[in-house]
Amino acid sequence: MSGLRRSARVASTSQAKAEQQTAAATTTAPPPAKKAKTEPKGEPEGEEEAEITHEIEIGDKIPDLTLLNQDEKEINLPTVAKEHKYVVIFAYPKASTPGCTRQVCGFQKNFQFLTDKNVAVFGLSADTPHNQKNFQTKQHVEYDLLSDPKRELIGSLGAKKQPSGIKRSHWIFVDGVLKVKRLQISPEQSVDGAKEEIEQFIAEANGDKGGSNGGDGVVDNGVKDEPAANSDAAKLVNHVTSIPEGANPSQLDTSKEEESNPSGDTSGGVSEGKSKEQEQKDNALLSSEQPAEVITEATTTTI
Repeated sequence: MSGLRRSARVASTSQAKAEQQTAAATTTAPPPAKKAKTEPKGEPEGEEEAEITHEIEIGDKIPDLTLLNQDEKEINLPTVAKEHKYVVIFAYPKASTPGCTRQVCGFQKNFQFLTDKNVAVFGLSADTPHNQKNFQTKQHVEYDLLSDPKRELIGSLGAKKQPSGIKRSHWIFVDGVLKVKRLQISPEQSVDGAKEEIEQFIAEANGDKGGSNGGDGVVDNGVKDEPAANSDAAKLVNHVTSIPEGANPSQLDTSKEEESNPSGDTSGGVSEGKSKEQEQKDNALLSSEQPAEVITEATTTTI
């Protein structure tokens, strides 16, 4: 009997040890959930970048690309260029950050001016359309913000940083051709520079290449009419010197004076358009040909 009891205890002890080993093995085994680490995950936002084979330069056409705006609406750049004389695209590193907010709000401040000048404006970053929409709504922006998570347009425009990031920049296309390329600039340089450059393009289109007041045009008020003024003054003097001796100046025909002085200003145009030396010669000529009293009245009439 004692032998049977001892065998039962040994069997029980062995079974208990086996159960403990099994429990320990189960406890130390890696949980199935951890195997998910070896499974491929979705590509993080903005990491999958398009390969850029060509960076456009001044004189190149606008890239033939289509991007989504903040409303997930497709925007085709060549189509926009056909509909607008000027296209301004500015890039910013990340939506809703301080510097980018200043840049976006600065273009919004100039938005009405640009729209009146047939300019299409686009903000550009690698943010998703959802983030662009939040940015647009928060800052009350009226123009489109383009989403370029693969940095396809950003790279072709030369604004992609290495190894990652975006250079704050702006570009201006005129009739679909790149005319301005400004890379790595401040928000204020981007906003003010783009406006000034558009004004200059408009001024040149209007023929005011030397103007400094942008698209409104500048009229050169330099002293270009001075030779004509001198010529008119000389005619007036000649008209006075042809007064017959003894004639009454008040009865003279003044039609020639009106023709030579169409503005009707008779407040001293003769003396202003002549040098002192010439005036002295004219006075001497008058003195030699006519009585002093006639010269005085005639001169008064002319002046």
